[in-house]
Amino acid sequence: MASESREQMSNSELESFRQQWLSDLQSRKESVSSASHEAGASSSSSAAVPPVASRQRKHTGPSSPTTKKILPAIEDDEYYLHGQTFDTLPPPSSGGHLLSDAPGKHDEKPLVSALDHYEKAMEKEAQGNMGESLRLYRQAYRLDHRVDRTYREKHFPGGFSSTKGTSTGAGAGTTSSAGASKASPEAAKAATLKPPEGETQPLTWDELIESFRGLKIEAAPPIIENTPPPPCHIAKLPDELLVHILTDVAVADVGDFARLSLVCKHFAYLVATEQRIWKRVCLGTEFGFTAMPRHWQKTVEWGDLEAQEEADEDGLLVSMRELEERRRADALALTTSLLDSGVYPSWKHMFRTRPRVRFNGCYISTVNYIRTGQATNQAVWGGDPVLIVTYYRYLRFFRDGTAISLLSTTAPAEVVHHLTPELLRLHREAPNAHLPSAMMHQALKGRWRQSSALDHPDTADPREQESDLYVETEGVGPKYMYRMDLSLRSAGKGTRNNKIVWRSFCSHNKLTGDWAEFQLKNDKPFFFSRVKSYGVGES
Repeated sequence: MASESREQMSNSELESFRQQWLSDLQSRKESVSSASHEAGASSSSSAAVPPVASRQRKHTGPSSPTTKKILPAIEDDEYYLHGQTFDTLPPPSSGGHLLSDAPGKHDEKPLVSALDHYEKAMEKEAQGNMGESLRLYRQAYRLDHRVDRTYREKHFPGGFSSTKGTSTGAGAGTTSSAGASKASPEAAKAATLKPPEGETQPLTWDELIESFRGLKIEAAPPIIENTPPPPCHIAKLPDELLVHILTDVAVADVGDFARLSLVCKHFAYLVATEQRIWKRVCLGTEFGFTAMPRHWQKTVEWGDLEAQEEADEDGLLVSMRELEERRRADALALTTSLLDSGVYPSWKHMFRTRPRVRFNGCYISTVNYIRTGQATNQAVWGGDPVLIVTYYRYLRFFRDGTAISLLSTTAPAEVVHHLTPELLRLHREAPNAHLPSAMMHQALKGRWRQSSALDHPDTADPREQESDLYVETEGVGPKYMYRMDLSLRSAGKGTRNNKIVWRSFCSHNKLTGDWAEFQLKNDKPFFFSRVKSYGVGES
């Protein structure tokens, strides 16, 4: 009798728990449906805007499959999570590091509110730790089911750029629509252009930079009051000498040159308007566009190409060395013609927006997908187990036309500092599993080149002709070769050329000449991450 009473009590408790769980689900569903109804009413006016059409082009590159699949590349810049920056070397691995806490673990901010959990979940998701990210997301929504809206109001108060002016609530839109329809377009335009009384119109970017023209470099204030200030010799230099100094800085590291604009307003004016420096950067081989190979420079195994001779217009044979010099001269002439023809308004704008590969870091693709675990005959609460699989693709490019490709489950912080040719050769001979760079045993040698007008003769826009990237790497065996057809893109407001999207991924049998295309079901785009240990990418 006692056992029957305990069983009835446990059944009643289980039944009450189920009823409470169903009521919570019902209330949450009603709140979500009401929120979606309000969002639908506010976004009905913006639904008439046509979507961005994906680019469709015919690929005519050599040694490629007959058909190529071009995938759309649409990225929301407002909610884009920028790539990481790896400024420090990874900590040395040891046998007992799993037993001790990670350094700085206790210094982290405690998670109290729903917004704290949500922000931490997004950070874990960017790192590829999906299990911890899902746990934090669940905890955040338990504390506040509208935490996503709170996050947007905190970090993106202006909302999406495409829905500005139409993102008001349904009630506000209905009350103001009648009054707005009565006002003429001229009156509405005058009301938007005319600043309120007592307020000044903010300067535009060009006006702000132009206001720095007459400013000089200010010396540091005196250390002690009523004493002469310390000398500032650079303030006495004319702009002609400053331009030479800044040019040397830009040639050494264009990132340091851009950061000089934070020193003073006069440096900011020179960095923004001095086109002679940006011309030297664009035409140079350090960071400029002549360092972007439009033809294969190496073999897939990083060997030298076979000596080839081509005939010029007069029928004379041209050696490989002379052919390279002619290609370099053609690249310089093309870069100059793009500015003269008005495709790019300035050298600075060309360097920022023209498609190019960056060498001071690597490109990382974080892939997460869910698959069902092993089924079991026992009754499991919630169904069969679900596994979250995470892996990474790494691509690093070098100026000589070579590349390193790596597919690994190891996190980027433990991989990016080891993506060097020296470590690849070291682990090619032996796995060396005891070293922290043991994952380089799976790295593949490769080569890369950027597209040109020869690859897309039917496209008139030079920016579209140069936006594709071709990468060939070693395959699973000596007789196979992988080919990745990619496209250079930009993501985010402040950065350019930091994203690479997939177009196709194929395997080539060098013995039979057959091509087999891989399905890009789970693969994600590559995002650029700067690695300080690379320097300017000379190695």
